[in-house]
Amino acid sequence: MPDKIDKRERAAQFRARLLRSLRDTGTSQSALARRIGVDRSTISQLLADDGARLPNAHVVGACASALGVSADWLLALSDRPESAAELLAGSLSLTEAPRALVDEKIFEWHREAAGYKIRHVPAALPDMLKTRALLEWEYRPHLGRTADQAIGASEDRLQWMRNSGSDYEIAISIYELHCFAEGVGYYHGLPADTRRDQIDHILALCDQLYPRLRIYLFDSRRLYSAPITVFGPLLCVFYAGGHYMAFRDRDRIETFTTHFDRLVREADLSARHLPTHLRRLREKLAKR
Repeated sequence: MPDKIDKRERAAQFRARLLRSLRDTGTSQSALARRIGVDRSTISQLLADDGARLPNAHVVGACASALGVSADWLLALSDRPESAAELLAGSLSLTEAPRALVDEKIFEWHREAAGYKIRHVPAALPDMLKTRALLEWEYRPHLGRTADQAIGASEDRLQWMRNSGSDYEIAISIYELHCFAEGVGYYHGLPADTRRDQIDHILALCDQLYPRLRIYLFDSRRLYSAPITVFGPLLCVFYAGGHYMAFRDRDRIETFTTHFDRLVREADLSARHLPTHLRRLREKLAKR
């Protein structure tokens, strides 16, 4: 008996959703019949039959395709009427990533996630932690307008991000920080006084913003991470050089949140121990 009741309910939901789709799209029964290649009487029977019988998979799929909904939704197997292609398009987007200070898309995502915890694995040192001198050294060659205008606008937005009410957890490779302090690799040619001032600046921010700002150092030989930002439960974004890949589906957000949490859990240096490590790097620089 429960199975028969379930089939009757499912058949009733199919009829209701098919009728709703016809009304929402302004499609007549005759038009739908022509689109899927059946007699009009077939559609009339689907809508009028009050039994437990459902149409075959071909008819259900053809109706779903013609009306722009998913077959699972018509069969009451899903609460989302969008097709699989529409769901995928909504859950994944590819956006150009210009070489710029806090570009518009990044700032938009931060505003959307205001108040949520933001987890971030940067490609280098995070822009929101950089001194003006480091920003000028890094971005001046890429700025279309004057450096002062661009950096001034960036500083305003970085200040907004710091005051947004979001908690920030940042995981940085310990080797990235050492390369910065030594002025090698990406940071080759960066003056020592700029590096010293930058370390002092991070120390000051850690003191001012902890525990809202927590920075962890992980061993990238043991744990690898691509540059990624997880904006609370809303989306996660990969930085792929010239583009951002943004995911909004819950499963992927949970997967990359778990990945980030592992970086934090297995970090060589926790947020509490970071200031001591930074002071040691600062002392080495001061002796040169």
